[in-house]
Amino acid sequence: MGTISSYATTAGKRYRVRYRKPDHSQTDKRGFRTKREAEIFLASTEVTKATGQYIDASESRVTIDALGVVWMASQQHLKPSSQAVIEVAWRIHVQPVWGNRRLGDIKHSEVQTWVSNLAARRSASVTIRAFGVLAGIIDVAVRDRRLPFNPARGANLPRKSGKERHYLSHEQVQLLADESRDNGTLILFLAYTGLRWGEAVGLRVKSLDLRRRRVLVQANAVNVRGTIIPGTPKSHEARSVPFPAFLAEPLALLAAGKGRNHLLFGDGEEYQPTPTPRDGWFAGARKRSCLQDLTFPEMLTLHDLRHTAASLAISAGANVKAVQRMLGHASAAMTLDTYADLFDDDLDAVAAALDIAKLGLARHPARTAE
Repeated sequence: MGTISSYATTAGKRYRVRYRKPDHSQTDKRGFRTKREAEIFLASTEVTKATGQYIDASESRVTIDALGVVWMASQQHLKPSSQAVIEVAWRIHVQPVWGNRRLGDIKHSEVQTWVSNLAARRSASVTIRAFGVLAGIIDVAVRDRRLPFNPARGANLPRKSGKERHYLSHEQVQLLADESRDNGTLILFLAYTGLRWGEAVGLRVKSLDLRRRRVLVQANAVNVRGTIIPGTPKSHEARSVPFPAFLAEPLALLAAGKGRNHLLFGDGEEYQPTPTPRDGWFAGARKRSCLQDLTFPEMLTLHDLRHTAASLAISAGANVKAVQRMLGHASAAMTLDTYADLFDDDLDAVAAALDIAKLGLARHPARTAE
Protein backbone atom coordinates (compact mmCIF):
# COMPACT_ATOMS: atom_id res chain seq x y z
CA MET A 1 0.00 0.00 0.00
CA GLY A 2 1.04 3.60 -0.50
CA THR A 3 1.22 6.44 1.96
CA ILE A 4 -0.47 9.82 2.22
CA SER A 5 1.23 12.86 3.67
CA SER A 6 0.40 16.55 3.86
CA TYR A 7 2.55 19.51 2.95
CA ALA A 8 2.14 23.27 3.10
CA THR A 9 1.75 25.55 0.09
CA THR A 10 0.97 29.24 -0.30
CA ALA A 11 -2.59 28.20 -1.16
CA GLY A 12 -2.94 26.08 1.97
CA LYS A 13 -2.51 22.45 2.96
CA ARG A 14 -2.22 19.88 0.19
CA TYR A 15 -1.77 16.08 0.19
CA ARG A 16 0.71 13.84 -1.52
CA VAL A 17 0.21 10.16 -2.37
CA ARG A 18 3.34 8.04 -2.58
CA TYR A 19 2.99 4.53 -4.06
CA ARG A 20 4.79 1.89 -6.06
CA LYS A 21 4.08 1.16 -9.70
CA PRO A 22 3.69 -2.42 -10.97
CA ASP A 23 7.41 -2.52 -11.79
CA HIS A 24 8.06 -1.70 -8.08
CA SER A 25 9.57 1.70 -8.81
CA GLN A 26 8.32 4.44 -6.49
CA THR A 27 6.42 7.51 -7.61
CA ASP A 28 4.02 10.05 -6.18
CA LYS A 29 1.17 12.32 -7.10
CA ARG A 30 0.61 15.56 -5.27
CA GLY A 31 -1.83 18.44 -5.23
CA PHE A 32 -4.89 16.86 -3.60
CA ARG A 33 -6.96 19.44 -1.72
CA THR A 34 -8.38 17.00 0.83
CA LYS A 35 -7.17 13.80 2.41
CA ARG A 36 -10.33 12.12 1.18
CA GLU A 37 -9.39 12.86 -2.45
CA ALA A 38 -5.94 11.42 -1.85
CA GLU A 39 -7.39 8.28 -0.27
CA ILE A 40 -9.75 7.72 -3.22
CA PHE A 41 -6.89 8.10 -5.67
CA LEU A 42 -4.68 5.68 -3.75
CA ALA A 43 -7.49 3.11 -3.45
CA SER A 44 -8.31 3.26 -7.16
CA THR A 45 -4.63 2.96 -8.03
CA GLU A 46 -4.27 -0.17 -5.95
CA VAL A 47 -7.34 -1.67 -7.64
CA THR A 48 -5.98 -1.01 -11.15
CA LYS A 49 -2.66 -2.55 -10.14
CA ALA A 50 -4.38 -5.65 -8.80
CA THR A 51 -6.54 -6.09 -11.92
CA GLY A 52 -3.76 -5.39 -14.41
CA GLN A 53 -5.37 -2.16 -15.61
CA TYR A 54 -2.82 0.25 -14.18
CA ILE A 55 -1.75 3.06 -16.51
CA ASP A 56 1.36 5.08 -15.82
CA ALA A 57 0.53 8.75 -16.45
CA SER A 58 4.08 9.38 -17.67
CA GLU A 59 3.49 6.97 -20.57
CA SER A 60 0.91 9.31 -22.09
CA ARG A 61 3.44 12.12 -22.46
CA VAL A 62 4.89 10.55 -25.60
CA THR A 63 4.14 12.40 -28.85
CA ILE A 64 2.08 11.12 -31.75
CA ASP A 65 5.18 11.63 -33.91
CA ALA A 66 7.16 9.10 -31.87
CA LEU A 67 4.32 6.60 -31.86
CA GLY A 68 3.58 7.18 -35.55
CA VAL A 69 7.05 6.19 -36.68
CA VAL A 70 6.72 2.87 -34.87
CA TRP A 71 3.16 2.34 -36.13
CA MET A 72 4.13 3.03 -39.75
CA ALA A 73 6.96 0.51 -39.48
CA SER A 74 4.44 -2.09 -38.28
CA GLN A 75 2.44 -1.77 -41.52
CA GLN A 76 5.05 -3.55 -43.63
CA HIS A 77 2.77 -6.58 -43.91
CA LEU A 78 0.45 -4.59 -46.19
CA LYS A 79 0.73 -4.62 -49.96
CA PRO A 80 2.95 -1.84 -51.41
CA SER A 81 -0.06 0.01 -52.83
CA SER A 82 -1.76 0.05 -49.42
CA GLN A 83 1.44 1.12 -47.69
CA ALA A 84 1.79 4.00 -50.14
CA VAL A 85 -1.64 5.52 -49.47
CA ILE A 86 -1.21 5.14 -45.70
CA GLU A 87 2.19 6.82 -45.84
CA VAL A 88 0.69 9.75 -47.77
CA ALA A 89 -2.15 10.08 -45.24
CA TRP A 90 0.36 10.13 -42.37
CA ARG A 91 2.77 12.55 -44.01
CA ILE A 92 0.24 14.99 -45.48
CA HIS A 93 -2.70 14.98 -43.08
CA VAL A 94 -1.81 13.43 -39.72
CA GLN A 95 1.78 14.26 -38.86
CA PRO A 96 1.59 18.03 -39.57
CA VAL A 97 -1.42 18.43 -37.24
CA TRP A 98 -0.83 15.82 -34.54
CA GLY A 99 2.88 15.00 -34.69
CA ASN A 100 3.96 17.33 -31.87
CA ARG A 101 0.95 16.64 -29.66
CA ARG A 102 1.35 14.54 -26.55
CA LEU A 103 -0.85 11.48 -26.44
CA GLY A 104 -2.52 12.30 -23.14
CA ASP A 105 -3.43 15.84 -24.21
CA ILE A 106 -5.60 14.86 -27.18
CA LYS A 107 -9.32 15.46 -26.73
CA HIS A 108 -12.18 13.89 -28.63
CA SER A 109 -13.60 17.28 -29.57
CA GLU A 110 -10.30 18.25 -31.20
CA VAL A 111 -10.29 15.10 -33.30
CA GLN A 112 -13.88 15.73 -34.39
CA THR A 113 -13.03 19.31 -35.42
CA TRP A 114 -10.04 18.07 -37.42
CA VAL A 115 -12.15 15.44 -39.17
CA SER A 116 -14.86 17.98 -40.04
CA ASN A 117 -12.36 20.50 -41.41
CA LEU A 118 -10.58 17.86 -43.45
CA ALA A 119 -13.86 16.55 -44.87
CA ALA A 120 -14.73 20.07 -46.01
CA ARG A 121 -11.57 20.19 -48.12
CA ARG A 122 -10.94 16.63 -49.18
CA SER A 123 -12.91 13.58 -50.24
CA ALA A 124 -14.57 11.20 -47.81
CA SER A 125 -12.04 8.49 -48.71
CA VAL A 126 -9.06 10.72 -47.91
CA THR A 127 -10.65 11.88 -44.66
CA ILE A 128 -11.54 8.37 -43.48
CA ARG A 129 -8.06 7.10 -44.35
CA ALA A 130 -6.35 9.91 -42.43
CA PHE A 131 -8.61 9.35 -39.43
CA GLY A 132 -7.85 5.64 -39.59
CA VAL A 133 -4.13 6.34 -39.31
CA LEU A 134 -4.53 8.59 -36.24
CA ALA A 135 -7.03 6.28 -34.56
CA GLY A 136 -4.88 3.24 -35.36
CA ILE A 137 -1.83 4.81 -33.72
CA ILE A 138 -3.79 5.62 -30.56
CA ASP A 139 -5.37 2.13 -30.55
CA VAL A 140 -1.88 0.66 -30.16
CA ALA A 141 -1.16 3.13 -27.35
CA VAL A 142 -4.31 1.96 -25.55
CA ARG A 143 -3.27 -1.69 -25.92
CA ASP A 144 0.16 -0.74 -24.57
CA ARG A 145 -1.55 0.72 -21.47
CA ARG A 146 -0.54 4.29 -22.25
CA LEU A 147 -4.17 5.48 -22.21
CA PRO A 148 -7.38 4.03 -20.75
CA PHE A 149 -9.34 4.69 -23.95
CA ASN A 150 -8.94 6.10 -27.46
CA PRO A 151 -10.18 9.73 -27.64
CA ALA A 152 -10.41 9.51 -31.44
CA ARG A 153 -12.93 6.68 -31.57
CA GLY A 154 -16.56 7.65 -31.93
CA ALA A 155 -15.89 10.63 -34.19
CA ASN A 156 -18.51 11.28 -36.87
CA LEU A 157 -16.98 10.45 -40.25
CA PRO A 158 -18.18 11.51 -43.71
CA ARG A 159 -19.98 8.91 -45.78
CA LYS A 160 -18.42 7.61 -48.94
CA SER A 161 -20.59 8.12 -51.99
CA GLY A 162 -20.40 5.07 -54.20
CA LYS A 163 -18.77 5.61 -57.56
CA GLU A 164 -21.06 5.24 -60.53
CA ARG A 165 -20.57 1.92 -62.26
CA HIS A 166 -20.84 1.45 -65.99
CA TYR A 167 -21.83 -1.86 -67.56
CA LEU A 168 -21.17 -2.45 -71.24
CA SER A 169 -23.22 -4.66 -73.51
CA HIS A 170 -21.56 -7.35 -75.64
CA GLU A 171 -21.74 -5.01 -78.62
CA GLN A 172 -20.14 -2.14 -76.71
CA VAL A 173 -17.33 -4.37 -75.45
CA GLN A 174 -16.55 -5.38 -79.03
CA LEU A 175 -16.68 -1.75 -80.17
CA LEU A 176 -14.22 -0.72 -77.46
CA ALA A 177 -11.94 -3.65 -78.32
CA ASP A 178 -11.96 -2.70 -82.00
CA GLU A 179 -11.11 0.91 -81.17
CA SER A 180 -8.32 -0.23 -78.81
CA ARG A 181 -6.53 -1.72 -81.81
CA ASP A 182 -3.38 -3.55 -80.63
CA ASN A 183 -4.87 -3.78 -77.13
CA GLY A 184 -8.17 -5.21 -78.32
CA THR A 185 -7.53 -8.69 -76.96
CA LEU A 186 -6.66 -7.22 -73.57
CA ILE A 187 -9.98 -5.31 -73.50
CA LEU A 188 -11.95 -8.44 -74.38
CA PHE A 189 -10.05 -10.43 -71.78
CA LEU A 190 -10.77 -7.90 -69.01
CA ALA A 191 -14.45 -7.63 -69.93
CA TYR A 192 -15.05 -11.38 -70.05
CA THR A 193 -12.92 -12.60 -67.13
CA GLY A 194 -13.29 -9.77 -64.58
CA LEU A 195 -9.57 -9.73 -63.75
CA ARG A 196 -8.18 -6.56 -62.26
CA TRP A 197 -5.76 -4.66 -64.50
CA GLY A 198 -2.75 -5.65 -62.40
CA GLU A 199 -3.81 -9.30 -62.39
CA ALA A 200 -4.16 -9.35 -66.18
CA VAL A 201 -0.85 -7.67 -67.02
CA GLY A 202 0.86 -9.84 -64.39
CA LEU A 203 -0.13 -13.09 -66.14
CA ARG A 204 2.65 -15.31 -67.45
CA VAL A 205 2.37 -17.58 -70.49
CA LYS A 206 2.56 -20.58 -68.15
CA SER A 207 -0.61 -19.31 -66.42
CA LEU A 208 -2.59 -19.88 -69.62
CA ASP A 209 -4.35 -23.24 -70.12
CA LEU A 210 -5.80 -23.15 -73.63
CA ARG A 211 -7.15 -26.70 -73.45
CA ARG A 212 -9.30 -26.07 -70.37
CA ARG A 213 -9.76 -22.38 -71.23
CA ARG A 214 -8.50 -21.22 -67.83
CA VAL A 215 -5.98 -18.71 -66.55
CA LEU A 216 -4.33 -19.17 -63.16
CA VAL A 217 -4.22 -15.82 -61.38
CA GLN A 218 -1.21 -15.84 -59.05
CA ALA A 219 0.20 -12.32 -59.34
CA ASN A 220 -0.89 -8.70 -59.33
CA ALA A 221 1.35 -6.02 -60.84
CA VAL A 222 0.48 -2.70 -59.18
CA ASN A 223 1.68 0.77 -60.12
CA VAL A 224 3.03 2.41 -56.96
CA ARG A 225 4.25 5.97 -57.51
CA GLY A 226 5.22 5.29 -61.09
CA THR A 227 6.90 1.93 -60.41
CA ILE A 228 5.16 -1.36 -61.20
CA ILE A 229 5.60 -3.74 -58.28
CA PRO A 230 4.56 -7.39 -58.62
CA GLY A 231 2.88 -9.11 -55.71
CA THR A 232 0.10 -11.52 -54.84
CA PRO A 233 -3.56 -10.97 -55.85
CA LYS A 234 -5.65 -8.70 -53.66
CA SER A 235 -7.09 -11.67 -51.78
CA HIS A 236 -3.57 -13.18 -51.39
CA GLU A 237 -4.98 -16.35 -52.92
CA ALA A 238 -4.48 -17.81 -56.38
CA ARG A 239 -7.60 -18.60 -58.38
CA SER A 240 -8.49 -20.27 -61.66
CA VAL A 241 -10.64 -18.13 -63.95
CA PRO A 242 -12.40 -19.36 -67.12
CA PHE A 243 -12.45 -17.46 -70.38
CA PRO A 244 -14.86 -17.90 -73.32
CA ALA A 245 -13.85 -20.05 -76.29
CA PHE A 246 -13.68 -17.12 -78.69
CA LEU A 247 -10.70 -15.77 -76.72
CA ALA A 248 -8.64 -18.95 -77.11
CA GLU A 249 -7.22 -18.09 -80.52
CA PRO A 250 -6.30 -14.43 -79.79
CA LEU A 251 -4.66 -15.48 -76.50
CA ALA A 252 -2.74 -18.22 -78.30
CA LEU A 253 -1.44 -15.61 -80.74
CA LEU A 254 -0.25 -13.45 -77.84
CA ALA A 255 1.59 -16.43 -76.33
CA ALA A 256 3.17 -17.53 -79.61
CA GLY A 257 6.95 -17.18 -79.66
CA LYS A 258 7.18 -16.44 -75.92
CA GLY A 259 8.71 -18.57 -73.21
CA ARG A 260 6.70 -19.99 -70.32
CA ASN A 261 7.90 -17.28 -67.95
CA HIS A 262 7.26 -14.40 -70.33
CA LEU A 263 4.41 -12.02 -69.63
CA LEU A 264 1.32 -12.85 -71.65
CA PHE A 265 0.38 -9.25 -72.45
CA GLY A 266 2.87 -6.75 -73.89
CA ASP A 267 6.35 -7.54 -75.11
CA GLY A 268 6.81 -10.37 -72.63
CA GLU A 269 9.60 -8.66 -70.71
CA GLU A 270 8.16 -5.43 -69.29
CA TYR A 271 4.84 -5.07 -67.49
CA GLN A 272 2.35 -3.23 -69.64
CA PRO A 273 1.88 0.21 -68.01
CA THR A 274 -1.54 1.43 -66.98
CA PRO A 275 -2.81 3.83 -69.67
CA THR A 276 -3.10 7.44 -68.56
CA PRO A 277 -6.76 8.38 -67.96
CA ARG A 278 -6.84 11.52 -70.11
CA ASP A 279 -4.63 10.90 -73.13
CA GLY A 280 -3.64 7.23 -73.11
CA TRP A 281 -4.70 4.59 -75.58
CA PHE A 282 -7.73 3.63 -73.46
CA ALA A 283 -8.97 7.23 -73.35
CA GLY A 284 -8.64 7.42 -77.12
CA ALA A 285 -10.53 4.17 -77.66
CA ARG A 286 -13.29 5.34 -75.31
CA LYS A 287 -13.61 8.65 -77.14
CA ARG A 288 -13.85 6.98 -80.53
CA SER A 289 -16.42 4.52 -79.16
CA CYS A 290 -18.56 7.39 -77.89
CA LEU A 291 -18.58 8.95 -81.36
CA GLN A 292 -19.98 5.74 -82.83
CA ASP A 293 -22.40 4.82 -80.03
CA LEU A 294 -24.25 7.68 -78.34
CA THR A 295 -25.13 5.43 -75.40
CA PHE A 296 -21.49 4.52 -74.74
CA PRO A 297 -20.50 5.78 -71.23
CA GLU A 298 -18.16 8.76 -71.54
CA MET A 299 -16.71 8.21 -68.05
CA LEU A 300 -15.94 4.52 -68.51
CA THR A 301 -12.87 3.35 -66.55
CA LEU A 302 -10.70 0.26 -66.86
CA HIS A 303 -12.24 -1.02 -63.62
CA ASP A 304 -15.67 -0.78 -65.24
CA LEU A 305 -14.61 -3.69 -67.43
CA ARG A 306 -14.48 -5.79 -64.25
CA HIS A 307 -18.01 -4.63 -63.44
CA THR A 308 -19.00 -5.47 -67.01
CA ALA A 309 -17.69 -9.02 -66.59
CA ALA A 310 -19.87 -9.45 -63.51
CA SER A 311 -22.88 -8.05 -65.33
CA LEU A 312 -22.44 -10.25 -68.41
CA ALA A 313 -21.89 -13.36 -66.28
CA ILE A 314 -24.98 -12.73 -64.16
CA SER A 315 -27.14 -12.00 -67.21
CA ALA A 316 -25.87 -15.28 -68.72
CA GLY A 317 -27.22 -17.15 -65.70
CA ALA A 318 -24.10 -17.55 -63.54
CA ASN A 319 -24.86 -18.01 -59.86
CA VAL A 320 -23.45 -15.79 -57.13
CA LYS A 321 -20.87 -18.34 -56.01
CA ALA A 322 -19.47 -18.68 -59.53
CA VAL A 323 -19.22 -14.91 -59.93
CA GLN A 324 -17.52 -14.65 -56.54
CA ARG A 325 -14.88 -17.19 -57.53
CA MET A 326 -14.34 -15.54 -60.90
CA LEU A 327 -13.82 -12.09 -59.39
CA GLY A 328 -11.81 -13.31 -56.40
CA HIS A 329 -14.12 -11.82 -53.79
CA ALA A 330 -13.63 -12.92 -50.19
CA SER A 331 -17.24 -14.16 -49.93
CA ALA A 332 -20.48 -14.50 -51.86
CA ALA A 333 -21.95 -11.90 -49.51
CA MET A 334 -19.39 -9.39 -50.77
CA THR A 335 -20.40 -10.15 -54.36
CA LEU A 336 -24.06 -9.66 -53.50
CA ASP A 337 -23.35 -6.40 -51.68
CA THR A 338 -21.28 -5.09 -54.57
CA TYR A 339 -23.63 -6.08 -57.37
CA ALA A 340 -27.02 -6.06 -55.68
CA ASP A 341 -28.37 -3.90 -58.51
CA LEU A 342 -27.60 -6.62 -61.05
CA PHE A 343 -29.83 -9.12 -59.28
CA ASP A 344 -33.01 -7.04 -59.67
CA ASP A 345 -33.91 -9.16 -62.70
CA ASP A 346 -33.65 -12.25 -60.50
CA LEU A 347 -36.25 -10.75 -58.18
CA ASP A 348 -38.55 -10.18 -61.13
CA ALA A 349 -38.01 -13.80 -62.16
CA VAL A 350 -38.93 -14.98 -58.65
CA ALA A 351 -42.15 -12.97 -58.75
CA ALA A 352 -42.98 -14.33 -62.20
CA ALA A 353 -42.32 -17.92 -61.08
CA LEU A 354 -44.57 -17.48 -58.05
CA ASP A 355 -47.29 -16.06 -60.27
CA ILE A 356 -47.07 -19.04 -62.62
CA ALA A 357 -47.19 -21.45 -59.68
CA LYS A 358 -50.25 -19.73 -58.25
CA LEU A 359 -52.04 -19.81 -61.61
CA GLY A 360 -51.21 -23.52 -61.91
CA LEU A 361 -52.85 -24.27 -58.55
CA ALA A 362 -55.91 -22.26 -59.50
CA ARG A 363 -56.33 -24.32 -62.67
CA HIS A 364 -55.77 -27.64 -60.87
CA PRO A 365 -57.35 -27.27 -57.39
CA ALA A 366 -57.22 -31.02 -56.81
CA ARG A 367 -53.44 -30.81 -56.38
CA THR A 368 -53.93 -28.62 -53.33
CA ALA A 369 -55.68 -31.47 -51.48
CA GLU A 370 -52.83 -33.84 -52.34
